[in-house]
Parts: sequence; structure tokens; C-alpha cells
Amino acid sequence: MNGLLIKGGRVIDPASGTDGVRDVLIVDGRIAGVGTGLKANGAAVIDAKGLVVSPGFVDLHVHLREPGQEGKETIATGTRAAAKGGVTSLACMPNTVPPLDSPALIGHVLHKAATEGVVRVYPVGCISHERNGEVMADLAALREAGAVAFSDDGNAVMNALLTRRAMVNVKALGVPYVEHAEDEHLLDGGVMHEGRTSLRLGLPGRTSLAEDVIVARDLILAEAAGAHVHIAHISSAGSVALVRDARRRGIRATAEVTPHHLLLTDEAVGEFDTRCKVNPPLRDEPHRQALIAGVVDGTIQAIATDHAPHGPLDKDVEFTSAASGMVGLETLLPVCLEALVHPGHLDLPGLLARLTHLPARLFDLPGGTLDVGAPGDLCVFDEKAAWVLDARTLASRSHNTPFDGRKLTGRVVHTIVGGRVIVRDGALT
Repeated sequence: MNGLLIKGGRVIDPASGTDGVRDVLIVDGRIAGVGTGLKANGAAVIDAKGLVVSPGFVDLHVHLREPGQEGKETIATGTRAAAKGGVTSLACMPNTVPPLDSPALIGHVLHKAATEGVVRVYPVGCISHERNGEVMADLAALREAGAVAFSDDGNAVMNALLTRRAMVNVKALGVPYVEHAEDEHLLDGGVMHEGRTSLRLGLPGRTSLAEDVIVARDLILAEAAGAHVHIAHISSAGSVALVRDARRRGIRATAEVTPHHLLLTDEAVGEFDTRCKVNPPLRDEPHRQALIAGVVDGTIQAIATDHAPHGPLDKDVEFTSAASGMVGLETLLPVCLEALVHPGHLDLPGLLARLTHLPARLFDLPGGTLDVGAPGDLCVFDEKAAWVLDARTLASRSHNTPFDGRKLTGRVVHTIVGGRVIVRDGALT
């Protein structure tokens, strides 16, 4: 038997409501059973006593940087970072160099993922040709090549006519339109959240209105087209309110939020810490609380890392010149626990729902559940393990994280993809 038996862990599968000590059997890469006292002659065994066993995490927003920026990350290194963080499926964003605007480039990513990656990779295709925001890409061809959604991430599509036409197309193709919601005119050169901290530091502010305006526009256009609009890395209280209202009115509007926006505020910038320069920016406490409320009430259904690797040449510079983004795959679990579970906003099954079957459902991806026949993708973790992050030990090629040196709680022990153990006892196999 080509099998793997994970025995005696606390199995939490939010999709089925399972929460209790169980065994999980994987045969030929798929879930073959969940129950007590399971036996399988010839199967390898992992003792999960005292650990949590869940479906592998599904991350809808990852920058793998390949092709074109392999010095920051590659499909090989990025998928290994994902595995160390318990992520077994990820959607990679299209703002590569060149951008993912052709079937050949989508095929290139899928080939590299199949030959060099260790987790499941689902490419997001460009909305516009060369991400120029003016000429629509051949969305049907990109979809046929394997794109699971469309976005010009890194920038909003500022052309409302192009947005409208693209939404009509994505509706016909049955996939989401994913918006990086920032009006470039309202940004006005801002480099961090517009507020007290930006005033104290003398840095140009980036108003949350820039996000709200694009979200409002896209919701109107999505309603007219009957399209599914997904707001990437939502960060403002205004946007949360807009999405909440749209969902109540029956518009197919969804959103994701990053762990760092749930835990940190603009005060983390401190004295010009470029590791905390992200896009959209870390905002103040009222915005953070609105994001948490949106996660709790279901307005925001997915937590996604926006894993954005950058090297020293991009980050060890003046704040105004620094690139935006931080790595996040390997800190996903402990940061979410600290932001949501430890303060009592969500219980552990509630958090895992937003890391597994809910994001999988949003992009119609396999996995996210332990149902019989589902992919044998699991994360086994110790929710109480305390550890100190040393960024130099990250599997990612880049180490730009503000959590370097921070004591974290919650650590991935094993990651299993298709029945194959990719991470064992916290180390890549």
C-alpha cells in the first residue's frame, strides 16, 4: 500500500465540522479515511499526539517573482517557504518580469512548479496586456492555459471601461476579478498610512480613501456585470464596510486580508523601518479593528500572506525609496494566532476555516478539506510551541520580515502534499 497514516492528533476540518482526536489515512495521494483506530498495513505512520492536524493552508496571494526576479525568490524557494509555513496550495500573482499575460508564461509557471516546486501552484493571469491598464489580455486563452483568476496586482486597473469589459469576461469564464484597490491619483506620492505617525515622521501619507474609491467603483461594476470581484489585501475600514454592504445586497464580493494588517499598525514603522513598508500600508488601530471585525463576521473570508520577497538592495535604503512588501509564508500561522485566536476574536477552527476551505472555495481550488477523495494535503502543527524567528533561517530567498527576533507561538511540524511529507519535524525533507 502506498499510504500514510497520521495518528492521534486533534483533527480540525472546518469544512466538515470535524474537531476531535482522530486518525487520517492517505492512500495514493488522497484522503482515504478520517476516524479512530484506523489501520493500514504497509503505510508509513506519523504520530501526531498532542498536535493539531488540519487541511493544508490555501494562500490566495503569493509573489514567487519568477520569471524575471529570481534574485528575490524562485518557484523552488517560494514553494519551500510555503511548505514550511503549512501552505500546500498557493495562487501566484502575475506582476513578474515579464508579467503573466500570455498562455506561454502561464504554462512556464506551471511547468516550473511541477518540476521544481513542492506545493500546488495556481497562476493568476493579468487583466491587461503587459499590465499596462489599457489593453485587455486574452483572458479566455489565459484561462485555458491554467489561470485561476485575473488581476493586475501591484496596481489597480485605473481604466473603468477596461474594468467593466474584463468583469464581463471573467463572469463568462467563471473566475474572480482580483483588484489591487488603490487609486493612483489619490495616493499622491504617499509612502505610508496618512495619519499621526506619518506626520510625526515627516513622511508623505497614503490615504485610505484611495482604496475605498476603487472598491466602491468595482462593486458597482461587478453588480452590473454579475461578476465575482475579490478585493486583494483589504486594509481600510471604509472598504470593509463597502464589501459588507455589497454582500448584504447580493453582490458577489469577497475579500482577503493579510496577517500583518491584522496584527500591526502604522506605529510599527517606528523610526523608518522599511520592513514595515507594505502596499497597501499598515494603517492605524481603528482600521485594524475594522479588519478584525470583518474577519469575524465573514465579510472577509480569507487570510492571505501577500508574501512579497525583496532583497537588501530594495529594503536597506531610505524609507521613501524602499520597495513595498514583506515575506509572510513562514510566519502565517503564528501571526494569525497572535492576531485573532489569542485575543479571543476567533477560536482555532474559525481561524483554520479562513486558511483552508473558505479560500479554496473562493478560487474554486481543490483541497482545503479532509473529505474522502480530497487531495492528501495536510498541515500538522503545535499551536503552543514558542520560538524566536531568525530570519536567516527562512527557506525564502529573501528575509524582509519585521518579525525577525520576535517570540512567536505556534509552529508547523509536518507539511504533507499529496501524501508526500515535504516538511518533517519542522525541517524540509
